[in-house]
Amino acid sequence: MIDAAQMNHLASLARLELTPEERETMTHDLSRVLGYFEQLREVDTDGVEEMQRPVTLVNVLRDDVPGEAFPVSVIYGLAPETQDGFIRVPRTVEAE
Repeated sequence: MIDAAQMNHLASLARLELTPEERETMTHDLSRVLGYFEQLREVDTDGVEEMQRPVTLVNVLRDDVPGEAFPVSVIYGLAPETQDGFIRVPRTVEAE
């Protein structure tokens, strides 16, 4: 299903450097995958309702419940440097 020119083009797009043996194996494998898609096209799906996922997903996150805050002294103790009641961090953006 895939010829050498198409395989060369795909390898170029994917920035793959393939040996001739790898190129031949990849051509064979991709042709098999495309063959499976052709088989799927033959399946009669009339009357089958479309779905986004095969399983129903639910939110598995916990509720966002406010808790007790850390004391400021603990936070300042973890900071590498403080100044005038603020945590001092290294400059990441240069001013013009």
